[in-house]
Amino acid sequence: MDDRSEARLILKPNGAMASSESLRQQNNVLPSGRAPAEVSASLVPALHNPQQLPLAPKRRRRWLWLSGGVLGALVAALLYLQPWTPAQLAVAVEQVAVAPVTRMLAVNGRIAALHSVDLRPLVGGTLTQVTVSEGQQVEAGQPLARIDTAAQEAVQRQAVAALDAALVAEEQADATYARSLVLGSNVSAAALAADRRNAEAAMQEVARMTALLEQAQVQLARHTLLAPISGTVVALEAEVGQIADTATVLLTVANLDELIVETDVDEVYANQIAIGQSAFLRLSGETETRAGQVQTVAGRIDVATGGLAVKIGFATPVTAPIGLTVTANIVVDQQDAALTVPRTALVMDGRETAVLLVRDGIARRQPIAVIDWPAARLIATEGLAPGDQVIIDAAAVSDGLAVRPDVP
Repeated sequence: MDDRSEARLILKPNGAMASSESLRQQNNVLPSGRAPAEVSASLVPALHNPQQLPLAPKRRRRWLWLSGGVLGALVAALLYLQPWTPAQLAVAVEQVAVAPVTRMLAVNGRIAALHSVDLRPLVGGTLTQVTVSEGQQVEAGQPLARIDTAAQEAVQRQAVAALDAALVAEEQADATYARSLVLGSNVSAAALAADRRNAEAAMQEVARMTALLEQAQVQLARHTLLAPISGTVVALEAEVGQIADTATVLLTVANLDELIVETDVDEVYANQIAIGQSAFLRLSGETETRAGQVQTVAGRIDVATGGLAVKIGFATPVTAPIGLTVTANIVVDQQDAALTVPRTALVMDGRETAVLLVRDGIARRQPIAVIDWPAARLIATEGLAPGDQVIIDAAAVSDGLAVRPDVP
């Protein structure tokens, strides 16, 4: 056998090797003319690790592939994470776009009657009678309450007596003057003139007493409170036995067929409100929105409250209690095309108003001009263009920070 056949033989199981070696010893044959010592030396490593020679290249290839895979994964991770570049903060953005805009002013008001009258007594005194109750329907001219009339009735009787006396005196003066005229020349001119003056004075006294009686009657009538309009008694603060004066409101009568909303607008926005502006009204406890319109705007600011009184009418009649809270949104301006930004995007640091835009992965400060208005969104008049990416929450970002848009 040649050298290669010997090598293949050595890689077989131990039993086969023992058989081959015993054959060599028996025949005393040395492969390729080698000395026994050389043969033993060449075979010792193979006997200690019979699989080392053919498997070493495979292990090296396996380690090369494993090392290459790990190195490739590390390179891919580095390329993805890019630790040598600044970390980018994910920010929520909004893309600016042209859209129709309605600018509204939200205020709170209360239901009121268009025609409502507070009744105060025209004279002071004790209430002796209250003829109505709260919520009762009344007609114009109907008696509602009465104040003690005893004293005024006495005044009226005195006026009647004085008038009667004046009428008697007038009748006597007229008779005397008429008799003097009949006597003619038998009565001196002076006496005739005196009788004429007495008759005229008596007539004037009758007129004066008549006026006093009428005044007493008018004053007596003032002791009774009459309904000024037809409507409903919406407030009643009168009780029998109560001492009332001319400053005390005893009753309120209102026509509930025509209801409006009364509200105050802060003086900051006073110049924005005008008669005829549309409004959307929502009564407390309801989800329905009702149409309305500004009917009246006060001509002056209340210096005590700094508010401008405004009355808003309903487009269709409503039924609601007086004083009910109403949320009113008055349409101040409408634009078919405008750019808007959320109020949270504004940067207010003592300088001009600005926003932060995402440009090339960096937050950049952009000055803008807006219409300041009490709303969540503001109309931008300068500084923005369609397509700009505005950072919604400017408080969490600073100018020059590396950012990336957070796309849902």
